[in-house]
Amino acid sequence: MTIYKAPVEEVGFLLNDVFQFDRYNNLPGFADAAADVRDAIINEAARLSEEVLHPLNAVGDHEGCTRHDDGSVATPKGFKDAYKQIAEGGWMGLSSPAEYGGQGLPITLTQTVQEFLNSANMAFAMYPGLTMGAAAALTVHGSPEQKQTYLPKMVSGEWTGTMNLTEPQCGTDLGLLRTKAVKQADGSYKITGTKIFISAGEHDMADNIIHLVLARIEGAPAGIKGISLFVVPKFLVNPDGTVGTRNGVMCGSIEHKMGIHGNATCTMNYDGATGWLVGEENKGMQGMFVMMNEARLGVAVQGLAQSEVAYQNAVEYARERLQGRALSGPKATDKPADPIIVHPDIRRALLTMRAFNEAARALVLWTALKSDVAHRSSDAKERQTADDHLGLMTPVLKGVLTDGGFANAVAAQQVYGGHGYIAANGVEQFVRDARIAMIYEGANGIQALDLVGRKLPRDGGRAVMAFFAEVGAFAKEHGGDEAMKPFVAPLSTSLGHLQKATTWLMMNAMAQPDNAGAAATDYMHLFGLVAMGYMWAKMAKVAQDKIAAEGAKPFLTRKLVTGRFFAERMLPETALRLTRIEAGCSTVMELPAEAF
Repeated sequence: MTIYKAPVEEVGFLLNDVFQFDRYNNLPGFADAAADVRDAIINEAARLSEEVLHPLNAVGDHEGCTRHDDGSVATPKGFKDAYKQIAEGGWMGLSSPAEYGGQGLPITLTQTVQEFLNSANMAFAMYPGLTMGAAAALTVHGSPEQKQTYLPKMVSGEWTGTMNLTEPQCGTDLGLLRTKAVKQADGSYKITGTKIFISAGEHDMADNIIHLVLARIEGAPAGIKGISLFVVPKFLVNPDGTVGTRNGVMCGSIEHKMGIHGNATCTMNYDGATGWLVGEENKGMQGMFVMMNEARLGVAVQGLAQSEVAYQNAVEYARERLQGRALSGPKATDKPADPIIVHPDIRRALLTMRAFNEAARALVLWTALKSDVAHRSSDAKERQTADDHLGLMTPVLKGVLTDGGFANAVAAQQVYGGHGYIAANGVEQFVRDARIAMIYEGANGIQALDLVGRKLPRDGGRAVMAFFAEVGAFAKEHGGDEAMKPFVAPLSTSLGHLQKATTWLMMNAMAQPDNAGAAATDYMHLFGLVAMGYMWAKMAKVAQDKIAAEGAKPFLTRKLVTGRFFAERMLPETALRLTRIEAGCSTVMELPAEAF
């Protein structure tokens, strides 16, 4: 049986001390999230995650979902009751507009809660997570009638939502999709086609499922410019808002997959299903991008979440497992062997995971705060700066946190040795579950290309220049502080590596696009390391100030040690990344396709 303890103290340190949450009280919703309210929300989310959801994690993995002959799907034992608690607790409407029944609280709190839920039970957390993404898209692009029809029930959790993009012949290249939409006399459309890999596409936990579906209207232009977005409910909705007759959409099958068995990943067949246009004709990607960007940040949180729960279990095992003696002499002299946590290589692995997790969590909350500013500030310049940050950091977080989350789940499995490879101890589930996050919502190679090809040059490089300026200013301000040198000096060096790599890409991308494409993943990870190094420097400064004011405490001391490990051991990898980028990779295109 695995364990999970929500990192409540870590979150409090970040929100209260590092990012000074209360300084944002001028933004709508923040004043309603005072310290006592935040504490209540975070502690209750921790309890729900630890006591309700995590015990179901192995259950969902072992049982999976079951499709019946009529196309209905049964979720694993305990999921329906757990979902009822999520819905009745108002968790899905935490940050939704009050006019649709939500609480209107900052998205930063929702991201915190999502980390807890995903660490506890990633497959389960996807059901409410996808609903919140679909609701966000309808909030921005839905008609007034659509908002009134669907959003209150989705925000309350009575109905759930999905996103339907992928088809058998197209994933990333959605311009190839074939699902068609035929307009009817009443203004509705008949949707026909097949969508695959649809998470939470069919289940038994809600009264209705609201699908957002990409399709091509008859006569629309070819390619991405001819795609429209439609809302297609599982059950049609009566004029009084009640659930009506079954629509022409059915789960054809459930995928048998590597992980997240508790989530129903469906092939959805649309056979003349009735749908309604969301937004304008042929502008469907605008609406879907709202959902995809929400999902990409959510998937980044999944990477962090699996890394965190894997780390916690690896630490617990390392404290208990007796194996060998410490290199410097026996530590547990009353036992036949020492616990493996005394061994340097085990400690290196655990510190690597811990240093990653704490910096990744800071990056998530920093970016979530920017999202709140972008959506809530009345200052146009503030909104633009925050939106620039979101555009730049979304592919970095999605790619780096999910790559790192999977690597850390594997590292945790390695700590267990042979006991990590068998199912009884549960850690192998974290490896399997974490693997999908590197693939869906845009595979990580696509995220890297998006960063290099779109986000860097956007608006003349305004976003990346602002990032350089912020990190550089912090390093300059604290570079003379002796206590900060272990954090600031490596950060300054790595920032230089990132700036050189950015210059190389700007100068060579047009003339050598294949080289730039081959360098994109290295660049994304270089960027992620610098961003995490910046987070660690900020955390270290706050920890040092608190120690000076309050005295040394174990939490703060651990923070400084972990941060130094990141700066000494992990941040120098930026030099290797820069070397790879500047060396180019012309050989990747030398072999003809048939030679591979």
